[in-house]
Amino acid sequence: MTEPTPRRTPAGAAVLREDVTEAIRDAVFEELAAVGFARMSIEGIARRAGVGKTAVYRRWKSKLSLVLDLVGAFAAQGVPVPATGSLDGDVRALLEMASYALRHPIASQVIPDLLVEAARQPEIADAIRAALLDGQQGVMARIVREAVARGELPEDTDPAEALDLVVGPLYWRLVVVRTPLPEGYVDRLARAAVAALRA
Repeated sequence: MTEPTPRRTPAGAAVLREDVTEAIRDAVFEELAAVGFARMSIEGIARRAGVGKTAVYRRWKSKLSLVLDLVGAFAAQGVPVPATGSLDGDVRALLEMASYALRHPIASQVIPDLLVEAARQPEIADAIRAALLDGQQGVMARIVREAVARGELPEDTDPAEALDLVVGPLYWRLVVVRTPLPEGYVDRLARAAVAALRA
């Protein structure tokens, strides 16, 4: 059996360098945080990344497609599922991860801006839903399933409602009201959420 002949890049085809792609992605997050989606431009992204506009347009046809790609990539990374062995520990770990992500300097600027844009552009709304909601719903479904198996929660516990109860207050405080978390807030929220889930 003969070895397959390796496919060669067609003559004249552009080879996209991964380091340039990563520089552009980093620049998008920084530009979103600095000026917001509405004022963000391909020119500004290229300048921040230290590349020409053509390098951006070779990879994405518009700023919308660029942002959707980034949000999709973020969603694909997934949210790690806590595995502490108890409902209390898992809820506390989930809240800690969520609060860390939402307090990140870039995320704290980018997420509220994209939520505003999501109200105007269905494509952004779908991407945000996949990045922020679907992943966390999957994590909460597993937390609930394992807690039910350990006898910590009733069998009819709804994972979607559990997610609202657990992380809803955190999103309200960090994304909507945008106030700092008081000391011990995550611990108190975790205890209150677990008590409510068990009630």
